[in-house]
Amino acid sequence: MQLTQLEIKGFKSFGDKITINFHDGVTAIVGPNGCGKSNVVDAIRWVLGEQSTRMLRSEKMENIIFNGTKTRKPSNLAEVSLTFDNT
Repeated sequence: MQLTQLEIKGFKSFGDKITINFHDGVTAIVGPNGCGKSNVVDAIRWVLGEQSTRMLRSEKMENIIFNGTKTRKPSNLAEVSLTFDNT
């Protein structure tokens, strides 16, 4: 079974919907500090059932939902979906 796609919306730093496609051979998520690499991993853990706020690097579960910025409204909910290929 291979993770082929991750969609995140309203989760932590991801206010807008993003889609990450995982192709054969992808082994790392890279980027500069503060771009959301750890939040990608947190989103996967959360959608697979992680309930510990400590394991999700948060003080309380309400912080999982995008809290908004000076120019963007907060989200009302967090959505994360995984797509697997089982062929």
